[in-house]
Amino acid sequence: MAQTSHGIGGLTYDAKKRAWPAEFNVFLALVILVGAFELIGRVFLGDSFLFNTRDNVDAIFNEQRLQIIILQVSIVGIIAIGVTQVIICGGIDLSSGSVVGATAMIAMSFAQVATVNGNPNPKAMFIDYGLTDLPVIVPLLVAIGCGLIAGLVNGALIAYTRIPPFIATLGMMVTARGIAKWWSKGQPISFPTESFAGIGKGLMPVIIFISLAILFQLILSYTKYGKHCYAIGSNEDAARMSGIKIANHKVLVYVIASILASLAAVVLCSKNLTAQAGMGVMYELDAIAMAVIGGVSLSGGRGSIVGTVIGSLIFGVIISGFTFLRLDAYYQEMVKGVIIVGAVVLDQWRQRRRAIGA
Repeated sequence: MAQTSHGIGGLTYDAKKRAWPAEFNVFLALVILVGAFELIGRVFLGDSFLFNTRDNVDAIFNEQRLQIIILQVSIVGIIAIGVTQVIICGGIDLSSGSVVGATAMIAMSFAQVATVNGNPNPKAMFIDYGLTDLPVIVPLLVAIGCGLIAGLVNGALIAYTRIPPFIATLGMMVTARGIAKWWSKGQPISFPTESFAGIGKGLMPVIIFISLAILFQLILSYTKYGKHCYAIGSNEDAARMSGIKIANHKVLVYVIASILASLAAVVLCSKNLTAQAGMGVMYELDAIAMAVIGGVSLSGGRGSIVGTVIGSLIFGVIISGFTFLRLDAYYQEMVKGVIIVGAVVLDQWRQRRRAIGA
C-alpha cells in the first residue's frame, strides 16, 4: 500500500515540496555563497564582504560593492533574459555576444557628434553625409534593426530549414563578429552625443536590466507567448498538434533574443563612451551560464527570468568576491567553468529524478 504523507491543513509534505518555488534553491545558493565570502573575509582578512567597516561611513551595508556587483552583471543580464526564452523554447543562441559587437559598432557610428573641442570629430564615420548629432532615437532604432535582422536570420534558419540551433547561431556568431571588424576596418568608434551617453550613465544599466526582467517575467507567466514557449520546449510534437505555429514562434523568440542583445550593446558602448569590434566576446556563454545556474533546463520547457536574475547575481558575487579576496582574475574563469558544469549536472540529475517519479 502506498504511504501517504500527512501535513497541516490538509496539505501533505510532498505537496508542499512540489509547490516550493524552484528559484528558492538558486536564491539559497546565492545566500550561501555570500555567507562563504563573508566568513572567509572575516577569518583571513579581518574585513567584511557584505557590511561596511569604515568608521566615516554611516551605512550598514557596503553599498559601493553591492552597486558594483549589479553593474557588472546588468549588461550580460539583459542578454541572458533573451537567452532564457530561447532555452525554454528548446533552443540555444551562440550569436548574442557577436551581435553585441556588431550592433555596438553600427549604432555608435550613428550616435557621434560632429565636433570635439571645437574641431571636426576625427572618428565621425558619416560626417560627410551630415549624419552626426542625431537624436538618440536614431541609433536606438538602428540597434533594434540590427537585432531584428540577426534574429530573423537565426529564427528562419532554425524554423524553416531545420538546421540545428547550435549550427545556425554559430554561423551568425562568426558572421556578426566579421561585420563588427569590417564596419570601421577594426578602428574604435568614439565621441557619442550626450543623450546617447546618458543611456549607460550611473545606475541606468541596472534600471534597464531590472525593468526588462520584470517585463519578460510577466510576459512568460501570463501571456500566450509565454505558454507557447514552455509548451514547445516541453514537447514540440504535442505543441504542434495543439495548434501552435511552431516555426513562427521560434522566429519570434530568436528575434526577441537578438533585439535584447542589441539593446545590451547600446548600454555597453554608451557606458564606455566608445565601441570596439571586440565587444561582447564570451558574453553569449556567460548569458547561457546565468540562465542555467538560475534553473533553466537546457532540455527546454522549464525556467524563469527570476531564476536567471538570481543566477546573474551569483556570477556578480563570484567576481566581486574573488576581487575582495585579492585572488587573480584567472581563478574566476576556473570557478565559472566548474559552476557551469555543476549546474548542468544538477539539471540532468533533476530530470532523471523527475522521470523516475513520473
